[in-house]
Amino acid sequence: MKLERLDHFGLEVTDLERAERFYTEVLGLTVVTRMGDQVLLDCGGQNLALFAVARAPLAPAERAARIARPLGKGHHAFRVSHADFSLARERLAAAGVETARPIDWGDHDCLYFLDVDGNLLEVVTYRERT
Repeated sequence: MKLERLDHFGLEVTDLERAERFYTEVLGLTVVTRMGDQVLLDCGGQNLALFAVARAPLAPAERAARIARPLGKGHHAFRVSHADFSLARERLAAAGVETARPIDWGDHDCLYFLDVDGNLLEVVTYRERT
């Protein structure tokens, strides 16, 4: 078996409409289709599926713990250009999104943040080699 590429990834959300607004208005993804308790979003030619689940929202302390030390935790990363990395920081701050401090890895920069349901996400940009 040879896996060709990632087709989509799925995230569980407690309020589908609220999550759709976050991913479209804050992150700029577009809706591909809505299917009952699921919304499929386009992300650079691949898809993100949001699945509505019945569960209690994370408590503020749980959210704080997730973002305080994001390294080594399961997450999904979105690649952006260097210019869009700065824009992402501004847009997330303006939207009141919980973020960790940006991390400079030498050859790339990353910024971890939480979506409206506390899913850990990242924007990452790579530097050109000189």
